[in-house]
Amino acid sequence: MVCCRICLICIISLAVFLPDALFNEVFAVSAKERSLFQRSIIDYRKHLNPKYKKNVRKETKYIIVHTSEGGLQSTLKTVSGGKLTHNGNRTFGGHAHYVIARDGRTFRILDKKYIADHAGRSMWNGETNLSRVSIGIEIVGYHYDSITGQQYRSVNNLIKILQRIYNLNDRAVLTHSQVAYGKPNRWFQSDHRGRKRCAKNFDRRKAGLGPTWSYDPDVRAGRLTADKALAAIFYDSSAAAADVSEQNNVISKTNTAWAIAGEDYNSPQTLYKIPDGRIIAGDQIEKKIGWNRIAPNTVVLLNQQHLPEILAQTSPVKILSNGATAWSFAGREYNSRSTFYFLPSGTIADGTQISDWDDLPSQTRLIIGYKGPYAVNDSITAYRIAGHKYQDKHTIYYLPNHKVYTGNNVPDFSRLPTGTMVFLPAL
Repeated sequence: MVCCRICLICIISLAVFLPDALFNEVFAVSAKERSLFQRSIIDYRKHLNPKYKKNVRKETKYIIVHTSEGGLQSTLKTVSGGKLTHNGNRTFGGHAHYVIARDGRTFRILDKKYIADHAGRSMWNGETNLSRVSIGIEIVGYHYDSITGQQYRSVNNLIKILQRIYNLNDRAVLTHSQVAYGKPNRWFQSDHRGRKRCAKNFDRRKAGLGPTWSYDPDVRAGRLTADKALAAIFYDSSAAAADVSEQNNVISKTNTAWAIAGEDYNSPQTLYKIPDGRIIAGDQIEKKIGWNRIAPNTVVLLNQQHLPEILAQTSPVKILSNGATAWSFAGREYNSRSTFYFLPSGTIADGTQISDWDDLPSQTRLIIGYKGPYAVNDSITAYRIAGHKYQDKHTIYYLPNHKVYTGNNVPDFSRLPTGTMVFLPAL
């Protein structure tokens, strides 16, 4: 096992030095593995919006990787059925060929021979509207979080298969944030990169890909203005391209709304959780606050099609419903040991025990920043566990009948059943 790990480390370290052809041989996917992976792909094509017009792609030049900026179910629903646009219109789906869940499961949304409407306003090396000449792969998750090892394994298999079919080299694999471009706005006076941020955390080496473009051809040619943050990630060899440790969805002096959300910064589906407790949609920020007055530590949430009132729940016990995910409430703490999930089945699990938080059932409850549980029994009372805060609204009680109460809502402490679990704030 030690030898295998050492060999793998050595192979990855060679990524910088190997030419494309040799690099691809090192990371070659066996015929057996390709066959097993292909048979495991889940056919989701029957869910495609019947109004989506299928057009056969005449040429395939690129494979474009996206992060979905949402959970699995919302991603599948959007790419298959359609989504609301900024102007209030609804699309007819067909927004990807494949979707890869956080546990590695891969879904076929649209036959690869058809054009998928996934790249939007895009340009690479002078060519625009890249949806016409590319395959689109959606990786479920967020550009300010890590892509899982299972996802990298699946995307490696999928990309190698597609490369073989369409005779594409590694330079043909790009991210949406590399190719999308925007029109002039408050941050840029001309056409520019940075319209999308998705997949800026995509680590090519973990996907088994070799060397790629060392520059943006459209910026070099003067067709577009560079986005400094993206340029540092993709083309600065001294930058940690896929290091997400400094990437997050929290506004600071250097991490602006644009740096987090790109063109979706003012979308009604982008929500801003202000430190004072308010939740404001992107299209209301200018009116209610002003873009230059957003407080530091404001949390930005993308693709929130459910009502902001859901996220404005004041109880420490949050409920997953109407498209809200664990990430919507907990952010990067979704997989923390101090985040606890109460599943409808009665199972209790902390964030480290959840293998795929996208598949958490509706009505799952969660608490963030807690320690425990501590069990109530004949000799250990709620008061002995929580002290004077046993009736506090931040003290959580999980009863054997699967009901969850905050301390200020427990009906009768004298009748608290043996086996009740108590959770206390970690700080």
